[in-house]
Amino acid sequence: MRRFFHIKRLYGYILTTYIPLLLMTFAICLFLVLMQFLWKYVEDMVGKGLEISVLGEMFVYAALTLVYIALPLAILLASLMMFGNMGESLELLAVKAAGVPLLTAMKPLTILIVGIAVGVFFYQNNALPKIQTKFYSLLISIRQASPELDIPEEVFYKDIPGYNLYVGKKDQKTGMLHNVLIYDIASGFNNMAVIICDSAEMSTTDDKKMLIFTMYSGQQFQNFQQGNGSSSRYNEDFVPYARESFDTKTMMIAYDANFNRMGEEVIEGSATSNYVSKNLAELGASIDSMSLILDSVNRVDRKTMKNHSYLSFRNGYPAGKKDSLIAAARLAPVDVPRPDTLVLTKALNEQSAILQSAYMKADNNSNEFLFRSLNKTTTQRTINRHWVEWHRKFTIPFTCLIFFFIGAPLGSIVRKGGLGTPIVISVILFIIYYIVENVGYKMTRDGVWAHWFGMWFSSFVLLPIGIFLTYKAVNDSVIMNADTYVNLFKRLFFIRDKRKYPVKSVIIEKPDYEKISQSLSDLSQRIDRFLDRYGRLSYKDYWTDTNYNKELRSLRSSLEIILNSLSNSRKLEVLAKAEEFPVIFNIVRIFNTGSIPAKICMYLFPVGIILRLLSIPLEWTIRKDLRNIQRLNGEMVNILHGIHEPETIALV
Repeated sequence: MRRFFHIKRLYGYILTTYIPLLLMTFAICLFLVLMQFLWKYVEDMVGKGLEISVLGEMFVYAALTLVYIALPLAILLASLMMFGNMGESLELLAVKAAGVPLLTAMKPLTILIVGIAVGVFFYQNNALPKIQTKFYSLLISIRQASPELDIPEEVFYKDIPGYNLYVGKKDQKTGMLHNVLIYDIASGFNNMAVIICDSAEMSTTDDKKMLIFTMYSGQQFQNFQQGNGSSSRYNEDFVPYARESFDTKTMMIAYDANFNRMGEEVIEGSATSNYVSKNLAELGASIDSMSLILDSVNRVDRKTMKNHSYLSFRNGYPAGKKDSLIAAARLAPVDVPRPDTLVLTKALNEQSAILQSAYMKADNNSNEFLFRSLNKTTTQRTINRHWVEWHRKFTIPFTCLIFFFIGAPLGSIVRKGGLGTPIVISVILFIIYYIVENVGYKMTRDGVWAHWFGMWFSSFVLLPIGIFLTYKAVNDSVIMNADTYVNLFKRLFFIRDKRKYPVKSVIIEKPDYEKISQSLSDLSQRIDRFLDRYGRLSYKDYWTDTNYNKELRSLRSSLEIILNSLSNSRKLEVLAKAEEFPVIFNIVRIFNTGSIPAKICMYLFPVGIILRLLSIPLEWTIRKDLRNIQRLNGEMVNILHGIHEPETIALV
């Protein structure tokens, strides 16, 4: 039984290293997204006197809801950090040296991430709908909670419905309000009352549903409405009011300061937002039912438009004569006069009535179909939101897999551990993913893109990146090496390194000038044959001839061998002439010559012609360098023939 559950030591080491790292990065990422949630909704929670238990419950539900954002980022960061640490400490090199390929070393983590992705799917399908229902019901309850009364000084306070309060000064110790002005518009603006008092006290009833204002030494002014028999001039020019002076006056205002929790059935029963409370099967059933309703409404609209819109004039004909004019026109075609000529034969009042009737019919039809279109738009938008939730249950687990196959290969290529470089790369990649995912989400929500394309758009973008990085990491690519891009930049702009051959203090092998002269002559002849064969490289040969690069590399290798031998010379004129030899460029192609992708580019004429034209300046430079090498070969041979003094070998 033991051998069925045996784990290799390498796999055990990788798992025990990765799992704590994943837990740590997940906690950090979840904390960051929670802080984003707090910044977004802080105004809805502050200043309402909420209990710590309510806020704690809110943050727990928010954390469980935001798992789908934190987990892919944590997998990406943990993979980058682990394989970066292994590459930096040469552990990955030791693993490869032992004959274990990178994909084999990634095998236990691949199985782990697949298990996590499956778990995320079931979490989103079974647990998340219940959590989101509790979360949104609690969030709406907090938003609707009345703010805690904290009336500022010298500012009109408007958070009490139907009242505006102004307080000149507050006594922080006793809570007494001084120089109080109250505008009472609870009964409407026409019945507005204004209360001015020297001081006031504010308290609440035991059930926290009423505010009690006790005012001292003040006056109340209130509009006084007259009966219907008063003259219009009296109502327009003078508005009577009632004035009341008081020493003490008590006023009670309805103000519910309690926290009232909304029931979960409100979210579940909402036709436009209940998608957050449904699992995969329920989402599919809702989509089918709403699509069926939308199709039936569209059929009814088409039938209504056909019968009562542009053919509505036929409804006024007798039942047996509706098609008599059409049948007569088919038997004996006649010229039908234009509608405006018919209208012009009528009197002006009749023309006006006809046009007015047509306008009213068109306006009524337009308003009716506009109202029906708003209902259809709302239904379609709800269907789109259901599709978003349906696809998201699959896209998030798949994103976890993609981020692993981006982070692990990229970490092995970068070979940088710790938190510096991995965090920078993770943030950049996650920002790209977040932008692309939001673009797809909004396009799907608004019905611009098909739901399957919009919700999988981020996966379509990131999957090729993961495949490319995995391929490069398996083949020990140097795409993250700065020298690679420096050399590419030099090739693009024809910048070459200059040769430097200083006089060596110690020479191990004396150069054979006679043999080198013969090699230079042979090299010149080979260059002649190469230029004769490839003086003008045809379009087909550029994509299919594999000998061009081979011959060019052979010429470059022979030249470097000769110059390496001449670098052991003590003759300054030999070293100076050797430094004049150019460095031959290699032809840079996207695909290897003769390969299937190269042949595809050759037949895709717009692409192939553009790439061929871009390579022409480099070919001209290579041919110019080869002719320059022939000239320098002849000059070097003359210099070598003029050397008669034997060189001594200096040994230290």
